[in-house]
Amino acid sequence: MLFRDALAGQRPLLGLWQALANPYTAEICARAGYDWLLIDGEHAPNTLPTLLAQLQAVAPFPVEPIARVPMGEPIAIKQYLDLGYRTLLVPMVDSAEQARAVVAATRFPPYGTRGVASATSRASGFGANASYLKDAHLKVTVIAQIESKAALEQIDAIAAVDGIDALFIGPGDLAASLGHLGHATHPDVQHAIDEAKSAIDRTGKPAGIFALSADDARLRITQGYRFISLGTDIGIMSRGAAALLKAVA
Repeated sequence: MLFRDALAGQRPLLGLWQALANPYTAEICARAGYDWLLIDGEHAPNTLPTLLAQLQAVAPFPVEPIARVPMGEPIAIKQYLDLGYRTLLVPMVDSAEQARAVVAATRFPPYGTRGVASATSRASGFGANASYLKDAHLKVTVIAQIESKAALEQIDAIAAVDGIDALFIGPGDLAASLGHLGHATHPDVQHAIDEAKSAIDRTGKPAGIFALSADDARLRITQGYRFISLGTDIGIMSRGAAALLKAVA
């Protein structure tokens, strides 16, 4: 099932950020039962080989690997799709013009501007899928990340772009854009998040968010978010390591 179709299901989809850039940890997290894992190419130390290794590591499990590209530029989008990622989260989408360029980069001509590869592309089964070039654009889910004051003002226009399947609120960068760097729980930021959610709902597109805590995640579920990140692999490891030492020392 495509991720955009799964978003229309009966329950919200719960995910976990992957920032360790390691196939071992990605496989461990895939076994835990999350609906999706976000493989982070923006802030994590990922390369194309590590992105591929993590995609292969989670392949046996019923989890959607979502890749966050470093930025919404065609080269990275092309490479991530060629590797076999079907769902992309694109950071810092601030306008409909940017959104249209992002969508175009995910489609082969005549639907877009994506560079053509088939026999050398893992996504096409290295040429085994004869219909890949014709159908590839039908199987891509594009998520625009809303994380700036400018994006807040353009949600309707961004969501209206054909090919933008969902919108995801990033509280960290949004807080910085609103003058509250490092304070995503500030009332002004939380108010902006609520306004953004309402705006996304009016467009009819699914809304997602990075939850700041378990309590925040439970709140976002009650608010009707369709997909929610519960944390990061780094956070789980660092807190677990500290808790274990504290329990014994």
